[in-house]
Formats: sequence, C-alpha cells, structure tokens
Amino acid sequence: MSTLDDKWFTEIYAEESTAFSLKVTRKLHEEKTPYQTISVYETETFGNLMAIDGCVMLSGRDNFLYHEMMSHPALFTHKKPRRVAIVGGGDCGTLREVLKHPDIEEVWQAEIDERVVRVSEMYFPELCESNADPRANFFFGDGIQWMRDADPGSFDVIIIDSTDPVGPAEGLFKRDFYRDCLMALAEHGIIVQQTESPLMNRPKSIIADAHNEMEKAGFDHTRTLLFPQPVYPTGWWSCTMAGKGMPLAYFREADVDERPFYTRYYNSAIHQGAMATPGFLEEIIGD
Repeated sequence: MSTLDDKWFTEIYAEESTAFSLKVTRKLHEEKTPYQTISVYETETFGNLMAIDGCVMLSGRDNFLYHEMMSHPALFTHKKPRRVAIVGGGDCGTLREVLKHPDIEEVWQAEIDERVVRVSEMYFPELCESNADPRANFFFGDGIQWMRDADPGSFDVIIIDSTDPVGPAEGLFKRDFYRDCLMALAEHGIIVQQTESPLMNRPKSIIADAHNEMEKAGFDHTRTLLFPQPVYPTGWWSCTMAGKGMPLAYFREADVDERPFYTRYYNSAIHQGAMATPGFLEEIIGD
C-alpha cells in the first residue's frame, strides 16, 4: 500500500508496521495496464522512482545494487555462460548487466507486461541502453508457460527477476516452475531468484521455501546471497541461486578481477561476502 501527498511518496508495509518515504517533486507518469498500475515519480534525491500497484520497484539512485547482484554472481559462478534467460525484469536493468559480458551470445527476456519495458525506456533510458543489442530478444507474455515450452538444455543461466510472490508472479516461486527451469538448463546450469528481505517475517519463509522448492525440483545445490537495497523493505535484500550439478561455493574470481566492464557495487570481495550465511539465516534455511 502507498500514499502520496503534495511532497512525499510513502510505501506502507502494514504486515511489518513500517514504511518508506521519498520526497517527490512531481508525478511523471501513471497508467493502468491489463496487469497492473505503473507509476513514475521524480524524487528530490533518488532520481526517478517506479512503483507498480503502489509498491516501489526501483529508483534511479540505487537500482545498480539489485541489478548487479541478480546477474554477475550467477554469471561468474557458471563456468562458461553463453545463453541466458531473464523471466520478468521489465525495467531491463538486469538485461543491461548480462549483456556487459562479451562472451554472452544470446539473451531472452520474458516479461508479461510490455508496458513496463516501454515506460522504462521513457523514464529510465540508462537501464534500457542495451535493448537494441542484437543479442537481446524479447518475449511478451506468460513467462511460466514460456519456460515450460522451452527446449531442453536451452540456457546456461536463468535469472528470475520477479516481483513479490503474489498475483501473476506467484507461480514463479513454485516447484513446478523450478522443475521447468531445470529442464531448460544445460548441464551445470544455474538459476537465480530474487527472494526478498531476510529481516521481514514473511520473506523468511520465502527464502526457506525457495531452497526447499528448488531442491525438490531436482537442483543439487542452493545458496542465498545478501546485499543492500535501500528502497526495498528493511533496506536488505536477497537472491537465491540453485545449480544443476553445479557447486556454487566457488566462482571465477580471476575473471571477476579482470572483467572488461565497470560495476558500481559488484566485485570479487563483494561476491565472497554475499555468499557468507549469517547465523539467523542458517536457522531459516536449515543449513
């Protein structure tokens, strides 16, 4: 739930009795699509802000944290990624990060609501600068069915850049979907799923359920990574990786250190630190 007065956009997390506010200068855009309501605001200190159904999706100031951590750890853990699928990710920031890797040959992005992409192109053009890359391909429709229909062994890495597990995104957190991802992955493939904040009550079960559902779907290894994200509930976020016969504890550290592109947050030390599991999270996921 969110509120807007003359100066402040406030997202209220009623279940946690907390809220997050940004001072805004004006509303730039709002439209209702067949799936959701997309709003964009100009803020005083966080750049443009996108909200969907009143929930903050991203800001111009801090989105690099999320996009870099949703993409680079998995890509540098895989031995030789060439083909990548992104389910969701309509703002295209994750797509941009994936395409920074020169060895990537093909990326498919499956987004149910094309309007999220088009609005992002208008108000977050820096995130969409790789949309015209010849390696980038778009499918607009049901990502769950799209993954179910994918040819076996089609992808090396699958990034599930989804919203919270409610409404159309709920199925993206289920065992059947993870099983379809497993089938679509080539040998030693990796999936990564955003799994919300480890500090909130409900997402604790989301993280535990992700590990459980991924393992029951047939993945051999799972690992949750933690990173800051100021505009999301509690300011602390997570993503969970799962490997198809692929251990996740090691990554191509030398390749990270010699990467031919710039990252604002991600590096080899951040990768190692994000893989460390706090004691309370061990209790949540049962490690």
